[in-house]
Amino acid sequence: MNELVAKDAAEVITLLKTGDITPHDCLDALQERIAETESDVHALPTLCFERARVHADALMLKPLAQRGELAGLPVPIKDLTAVAGVLTTLGSRVFAEHVPAASDFLVQNLEGHGGVVYAKSNTPEFGLGANSFNDLFPTTRTPYNTDNSSAGSSGGAAAALACGSAWLAHGSDMAGSLRTPASFCGVSSLRPSPGVFNSDSQNMPLMVLGQQGPMARNIADLALLADAMTGLDPSNPTSKHFEPHAFFKAAGQPRMPKRVAVSADLGDLDVDDSVRAVIQTVAGELAKQGVAVIEDCPDFTGADFAFDTLRAFGLASGLGSVLPDIQDKIKPEALWNIEQGLALTRQDVARAMQAQGLTMARSAAFMADIDCLICPAVQRASLHHAERYAGANDGLPVPEYFEWLRICCHTTTSGLPVLTLPAGFTELGEPVAIQVVGKPCGELDLMQLGAALESALGTARKPFDPRPAYQV
Repeated sequence: MNELVAKDAAEVITLLKTGDITPHDCLDALQERIAETESDVHALPTLCFERARVHADALMLKPLAQRGELAGLPVPIKDLTAVAGVLTTLGSRVFAEHVPAASDFLVQNLEGHGGVVYAKSNTPEFGLGANSFNDLFPTTRTPYNTDNSSAGSSGGAAAALACGSAWLAHGSDMAGSLRTPASFCGVSSLRPSPGVFNSDSQNMPLMVLGQQGPMARNIADLALLADAMTGLDPSNPTSKHFEPHAFFKAAGQPRMPKRVAVSADLGDLDVDDSVRAVIQTVAGELAKQGVAVIEDCPDFTGADFAFDTLRAFGLASGLGSVLPDIQDKIKPEALWNIEQGLALTRQDVARAMQAQGLTMARSAAFMADIDCLICPAVQRASLHHAERYAGANDGLPVPEYFEWLRICCHTTTSGLPVLTLPAGFTELGEPVAIQVVGKPCGELDLMQLGAALESALGTARKPFDPRPAYQV
């Protein structure tokens, strides 16, 4: 493995800021690493190194101190988000030749903070489902076992991080699209409160189920990308302001929680025993370190109805008007979900918004007396790459294709920020991550807690070569 690839993002950025290396050195290292790993993991199907080198040249005309937080570090963008002049497919045949003329606000903001875009990371069609397959590119695999899926929908981002074809990666999340691949690939992510990381993709800013977020192999690196993704969007009234370097400063001040709620199943969800065992180990380790651990979780009554209805409503709002033109080109899961949205009544949507409001209020109240809630990031530890969704091979029907993601749907509906942190392995060597759910608008506190938990649990990761079978 290239010596530069093996370093953490923070180390590489330090070298960039001192002028010891250039953005072109980073791009050279990534091209070499992609050539070594891409045929095994299929994480980055669209490369744009020529564009990246032009951007790097422009950045290098500036003094070192004026090159932004990332100082020229290359970053891949999930293939749901527009990058000017770069194929942006949304994982769909409908957009198989789509090359946007302008970049999304998120990309413009990231490049303004010194990021250099060199690739698009793979995703399922329209980001729907937690297996990163589509009709355009090979299915993305986890480097921990290339027979298995990297999950999704930010599957390409997570796989690239794990095997070292990215130092940092952009992703997005509705039903666990940052959290599930982070768990399957042993990396970290941050799903924020609404308005923290802004994007044109959020063309319905008051519909807050879907959020953008950073991914990395450790908390310090995650904080670096979080800082580079912040920025007020004048077109979005929910957009939030953060001081420069706020996330990285918080990550540099680790703080162990004093009181933590732990739940292996958020009340009654079906969670594999192998995942439960990791949660029990985490709870035991925290108790040994003097943390007060209680077994409890918010009341999520009505959360499923709210999530399912508002998800379908959002899909119908975005794609319903063109459904007659695309229905023979999209996967059955997407077709069903859009049609479900088109069949909703005004009363359905009103009831769902009320149910979401109640879930948010109950969850916020629950968090008042604890530092964080810890639960699994996903209900199972792996999925074979050829299985469309968990249960599909056993006959589970399309209307239940995201049923195995309920533990993320619940926390999504709460509106609370969620840090995903690797927490251990199953007996088969499958990585398992936890959701660390914070207080309302508590992203900076989560960075402090996450840094301390990462140290206590020893879960920071280094890149490794893709493996044909699990190895701890």
